[in-house]
Amino acid sequence: MDTKAPRPRTRIQTEKRELILEAALEVFSAHGFRGSTIDQIADAAGMSKPNLLYYFRRKEEIHETLMQRLLDTWLAPLKELDDIGDPLTELRSYIRRKLEMARDFPRESRLFANEILQGAPRIKPMLEGELKSLVDEKAEVIKGWMRAGKIAKTDPWHLIFSIWATTQHYADFDVQVRAVLGADRGSDGRFEDAARFLEQLFLDGLRPRPDRQG
Repeated sequence: MDTKAPRPRTRIQTEKRELILEAALEVFSAHGFRGSTIDQIADAAGMSKPNLLYYFRRKEEIHETLMQRLLDTWLAPLKELDDIGDPLTELRSYIRRKLEMARDFPRESRLFANEILQGAPRIKPMLEGELKSLVDEKAEVIKGWMRAGKIAKTDPWHLIFSIWATTQHYADFDVQVRAVLGADRGSDGRFEDAARFLEQLFLDGLRPRPDRQG
């Protein structure tokens, strides 16, 4: 059996793939997987459909590549949660990193939300594998902080879910946030306002209190 490794991509091939993925991100985040077509992605990339299919044979292949990249990006801040660090400092950093991602990657957040709303048919193995393993690992870190009396006792899984929900809201519902805040408060400063509020919300609730321990 021929087991030769595939040839490395040329610079042009890499650039074309990146062009396609950028176009696909725009299309998928606007229309969802089901509402998007290869023709739409090709048009957004400024290339012919046959040319696009030279780099990606199926729409599913493009979507899978984007979702794997997205999951890698999304999980990076959680991976950095350090068990030997100060718990409140670590969680403050995590909240801020997640808000920065909501600010900087709104299309990626909408793409992920669309997939989840459809029942995650194309990424469920990622969720049940890589994502679950990492969340379980970091939940044990948080439980260790609780056992050491460094933070108040709570459910670590739901703590992580709550941070996800409150931070990603500013990407997935950005239009609503800006409309309600108005022109004065809905500018870029809204992310710093959100960061200060969420730090207060989560960290004040997690500071250990003698009457809440035990």
